[in-house]
Amino acid sequence: MIWSKEETLPRHKLEEIQTKRLQETVARVYANVPFYRQKFDALGMSPKDIESINDIAKLPFTKKQDLRDNYPFGLFAVNQDAVVRIHSSSGTTGKPTVVGYTKSDMDVWNEAMARVYTMAGISANDTVHNAYGYGLFTGGLGLHYGAETVGATVVPSSGGFTSRQLLLMKDFGATVLTSTPSFALHMAETAISEGYDLRKDFKLRCGIFGAEPTSKGLKEEVARVWGIKYYEIYGLSEIIGPGVSNSCDESNDLHVFEDHFYPEIIDSKTGEVLPFGEKGELVITSLTKQALPIIRYRTGDITSLDRTPCKCGRTHVRMKSIMGRADDMLIVNGVNVFPSQVEHVLSNIDGITLNYQIIADKKGYLDKLEVMVEVTEDMPIDSIGALETLKRHIQHEILNNLYVNADVKLVEPRSIERSMGKAIRVIDKRNIQ
Repeated sequence: MIWSKEETLPRHKLEEIQTKRLQETVARVYANVPFYRQKFDALGMSPKDIESINDIAKLPFTKKQDLRDNYPFGLFAVNQDAVVRIHSSSGTTGKPTVVGYTKSDMDVWNEAMARVYTMAGISANDTVHNAYGYGLFTGGLGLHYGAETVGATVVPSSGGFTSRQLLLMKDFGATVLTSTPSFALHMAETAISEGYDLRKDFKLRCGIFGAEPTSKGLKEEVARVWGIKYYEIYGLSEIIGPGVSNSCDESNDLHVFEDHFYPEIIDSKTGEVLPFGEKGELVITSLTKQALPIIRYRTGDITSLDRTPCKCGRTHVRMKSIMGRADDMLIVNGVNVFPSQVEHVLSNIDGITLNYQIIADKKGYLDKLEVMVEVTEDMPIDSIGALETLKRHIQHEILNNLYVNADVKLVEPRSIERSMGKAIRVIDKRNIQ
């Protein structure tokens, strides 16, 4: 199923829409946002210099720090009376990033999320158990209103209270689960420990998962343990929230709704635009946002783009799953390591779960990497010989695949703290004074 005709437009028609909307957006920010006007003036540019979507590379980048520097509403392009919703980040690493929405922005967001749900075959016949967090985080409300747009029943459970959520999923007959993949696995673990039969007691047939970089192995594990179809969603609050892209039945890659969000891939170090197929940092320009239009936002997410036609009939460009972030990539003794790469190695090893934590530290002048990972319930924790063999096997596989030496520490099931939202996979102690 396809929600809107814009998803199947031929490339030349799509580029006409993109050009028109980019010109409107550039004119809007130049007229209404001093930050962008100063940026353009410094480059000797004006809105009339944008003659087609191909001119987007002439425009300056926007970074997360720019939102913090203009806290709270300095990047808004409308007056406060036009803003109907405000979301923000937690601000745990400094001032929060604040985003606003007009009524038009909310309509765009709901439209994007309706595309997501329709892509997953979800309709008024479904009950969506929404375990994304509600509040200032965009996940819960974004998934919620999108489900209502396609007519589905929504259970707004939010995060936490796992046992109660399982009860509601069973008794309300949820057919769709929306959550982070790490929380989906946590729910499965809890359900099994509480005596549920995941196939008989629940009616789930699919799930929409995102908000954290996830390996192929973890996706397969979520799908396997719940017995459901796994759909991956991508989004970020600075652009709109969840609903920037989503996977379909024909591809594991994610269709970017590029009539609203224009994607580019750049070299993180040079800022040079990279060709299709090459891996780099994802940059997104919002083409229809009114309250907070964003020009060439550097997401920090590492991926690649593919324009090959998809069997599903959608013509929008597809992005690979996020393999990590430019700013959470670990450089261990000169080797680049992403958490998702470690996770992929672990996913192919029996006897362990995919709940793990990577700890980077210093030993003298050298980097030291420790990987803590839980063993499965059936692994005898008191069998020193078996554990030592397993530990050596994991260390060998990490070295063989990632070219780094890691000290592996095997721990008991459910001993690593679970996250109710995004899993904290990396602790880097090297910069702690």
